[in-house]
Amino acid sequence: MNGKRSIVGKRAFEFVEIGVLPPKPRKKGVIEVRVPYYAASPTLTYIGDLLDTWSEYFDGMKFACGTMRMMQKAHVAKIIKMCHDHDVYVSTGGFVERVLVQGERAVDRYFEECKELDYDVVEISSGFVQISLQDKLAMVRKVRELGMKPKPEISMMIGAGAGTHIAGYKTKMRPLKEFMEEAKAHIKSGAEIIMVESEGLTEDLPAEKWRKDVIMKLIDEFGYERWMFEAADPEVFKWYLLNVSRDANLFIDHTQVTEFNAWRLKLWGDTNIWKGKKVGYKGGR
Repeated sequence: MNGKRSIVGKRAFEFVEIGVLPPKPRKKGVIEVRVPYYAASPTLTYIGDLLDTWSEYFDGMKFACGTMRMMQKAHVAKIIKMCHDHDVYVSTGGFVERVLVQGERAVDRYFEECKELDYDVVEISSGFVQISLQDKLAMVRKVRELGMKPKPEISMMIGAGAGTHIAGYKTKMRPLKEFMEEAKAHIKSGAEIIMVESEGLTEDLPAEKWRKDVIMKLIDEFGYERWMFEAADPEVFKWYLLNVSRDANLFIDHTQVTEFNAWRLKLWGDTNIWKGKKVGYKGGR
């Protein structure tokens, strides 16, 4: 290399001290990203580049809102393999409530195809429709029987989901006690981690109206390691990092991986980086 030392395996400016992530698979600080989402830009090439460059900094990738239904099966399988090659697990997103429209047999076929395609995690959500707790628990158990990890999603808001505020769905808040009882039931049925929907807690709300009290009660009851909080807004994930833990499990958008990790690893942004530090440069003076 023309006399230069090899740069293979080295990071740029390694002498600058920042946080270090533990190796995968991680038990805490698990970060899941959504892609593809509402834009068609996350192509196979785009996702491949994302994984090649940034996969060390996130743990899972989710097909949001059933987008895999619009893709060729071979493309879905290729994306999943690319993720696995980069030690990134793959989740379905909350598509099952849409599948339920076609009945119980369709749900079984859906779970079977998830297994065939090598999904790691199957999300069990009921944002738009009310599904009985017993039915959700049955799906959790079925996913486990097939050798995949169930990830039930629980929301404080009934009738909530992507685009709720735009589409005009009628929503209402549920009691916290009911929320906690559902969480306990999912854990008893074998769920290792539970997704917390952000509607009603932080999403589309000014910061002064965030239900921080609810979030903290959930953490006090179960510990932050049990939850994956939806935090797909920078001001929200920064609050979790600074007020809950840098090891909190969070769900963010794939476009936020760089900014999120800059904060998580104390590379940039967080004013605590400079707190108590004496800085200056005399140079050649």
